[in-house]
Amino acid sequence: MMDHIRKKDDISVNEFIEGIVKGNRVILAQAITLVESNAKRHFEKAQQMIEALLQKQGSAIRIGITGVPGAGKSTFIDSFGTYLCNSGYRVAVLAVDPSSKISKGSIMGDKTRMERLSKNPHAFIRPSPSGGNLGGVSRKTRETIVLCEAAGYDVILVETMGVGQGEFVVRDMVDFFLLLVLTGAGDELQTMKKGIMELPDLVVVNKADGDNVVNANKAMREYNTILHFLKPYTEGWTTRAVTASALKETGIKNIWQLIQQFDCDTKKSNIFFERRSEQQRNWFHELVKQELYRQFYDHPKINQHVSYFENAVMKGEKSVAASAFDLLDLFVNNNS
Repeated sequence: MMDHIRKKDDISVNEFIEGIVKGNRVILAQAITLVESNAKRHFEKAQQMIEALLQKQGSAIRIGITGVPGAGKSTFIDSFGTYLCNSGYRVAVLAVDPSSKISKGSIMGDKTRMERLSKNPHAFIRPSPSGGNLGGVSRKTRETIVLCEAAGYDVILVETMGVGQGEFVVRDMVDFFLLLVLTGAGDELQTMKKGIMELPDLVVVNKADGDNVVNANKAMREYNTILHFLKPYTEGWTTRAVTASALKETGIKNIWQLIQQFDCDTKKSNIFFERRSEQQRNWFHELVKQELYRQFYDHPKINQHVSYFENAVMKGEKSVAASAFDLLDLFVNNNS
């Protein structure tokens, strides 16, 4: 009971590890808060915890879920996650929210949008404010995935911010990527970011219920025609479109069976494990770039001279390339 009132600074790394492995939800939530913190003392403590828990990850499947505006992502996740929990799985939902530019906090209230799932004892929902920084989302969400897998969750659902740059970030941290759409494929494709149709492993035409069933089936055929001419993101897997109704809970079982088939096929072909390794390598290089960027612009000498070079470039007095390299030389020479 003491974990309910103890602050994260008072909990040791070993206590965090022990609590997470035992499936303590309070400790898990505090550990994620530690990971999300930008304080240096929290970062060092979090990395000790992450490194220890890397060896304790289970065999969870990571599923990214995105969708066009109005596609019903939250309702779908609520229905899909509830179905999985009722089928004996433990489900973690990491909902990457847009953030308020004033408060930098989550503004979408995920738990109120996933009413049934939030009350299920086999589910864990964690909204993650992006702070407007996709790089920050990438690191913190990846590390939260590690924590949730170590805590024994079988399925990790990562909900994205919507169709845009965030999809490309999330695609590189999950095994399976699901795109949720509505009827009217042609109209929707006009609003999608170029290349988004090349990312999913499954397209789900949602809200296939009532008077909309005929239109949903038509949209499914249209999407399958489009997908036929695109190279699947996952080698050896045929990306297809199916229909579902999150509201009526139809098509949910079929979607899960397709994901299980994907999991089985990609593990047999070793693509699953190769992708995980490639994602780890990409993550490593991404963090190196982010840290170099931070150190560069936080450096006192750079702060002192960057305005001069900016003005010189804007006035046409110096070339962009020469200015950039001069500034980089200044950084290197003051760090050697």
